[in-house]
Amino acid sequence: METSPTSLLKSGLVTLVGRSNVGKSTLLNTLIGTKLAAVTHKPQTTRQIIHGVLNTPEGQAVFVDTPGVFKERRDALSGTLTRRVHEALRDINIVVYVVDPVKAIGAEERSILAMLRPLTIPKILVINKSDLPAKEKLYLADYIDLAADFTAVFELSALEKRHIQPLVAKIFELLPLGEAFYPLDQLTNIDKYYWVAEVVREKIFLALREEVPYTTHVEITDIEDKPDVFVIKGTVYTSDSRYKKMIIGTGGRALKEIGIAARKELATALNRKVFLELEVETDKHWIERV
Repeated sequence: METSPTSLLKSGLVTLVGRSNVGKSTLLNTLIGTKLAAVTHKPQTTRQIIHGVLNTPEGQAVFVDTPGVFKERRDALSGTLTRRVHEALRDINIVVYVVDPVKAIGAEERSILAMLRPLTIPKILVINKSDLPAKEKLYLADYIDLAADFTAVFELSALEKRHIQPLVAKIFELLPLGEAFYPLDQLTNIDKYYWVAEVVREKIFLALREEVPYTTHVEITDIEDKPDVFVIKGTVYTSDSRYKKMIIGTGGRALKEIGIAARKELATALNRKVFLELEVETDKHWIERV
C-alpha cells in the first residue's frame, strides 16, 4: 500500500468471533502473515482483544481477534472474556464468524448467533478446516444451512493458508471508505511485552498439554535490548502450588524445555540471540490483572 495513512481508501474494523479452538487466532496470524496471537489446543487461549493490521492497495483492514465463547465454564476468567467478546462487537464494520465443521452446533454457537442477530453490519461465515477429510467434517451441512443469515460464506483452511484470498477480497469489497486506523508500518495494537508473554504461554500449553490448567498466565517484567542479545525476564503465574510443580518439572526440566522452545521462536522472530529467564509463582489473584 503505497499511499499515505491519510488517503481516503477502504478501511474498517473486522471482528473475528467463534467458540474456543475453531481457529480464530490461526486465521488472524495467516491474514496478517505473522504470529500475533498464541495458538494452542487449550480453550480460551486468546484473552486480550488483539488487533492485526492488513494493508493492501485497496486500503486497511484491522482484524480484531476475540476470546473464544466457552459456555461450560462458570469462573471469573470466562466471565471477563465473554464481556470482551461483547465489547469487540461494538462500533465495527464487519463481523467474521469462524466455525469448525468437526464440532456440532451447540450452546456456544447459539450464544454467538444470538449476539450477531441484532447486528445490521455485513456478517461473513467462515467454515474453517477445509483441509480435513470429508469424513471428519460431520457437521459441515449444518453450518452451510446457516448461510441465509450471512452476507457471504467461505470454506477455507487457516492452518494450511488455503482459500484465504477470496475472503480478503470480500472483506475489502464490504469495507467503507475511510482513513487508516494505524500507521502503515504497524501490524498490531499489542506491545512487545505482551507478544513475548504470548509466545511463552503458548509453549507452556504445548509442552504440558492437559496437565496444566488453562488459567496459567505469563507476565514479562523486563526486556533489555543489548547489542548482541535480548535479555528477557518473566514470571509464570498459576493458581495452585501443585501446578507450579508441574510447570517447573523434576529438576526444572519442564521449565527448561519451555524456555528453550520459546527462546528459539523469539530468536527467529527478532533475528537476534535471546536470553530468557523465567520464574514460576503461585498467585490466586492473577485473573484480576488480565
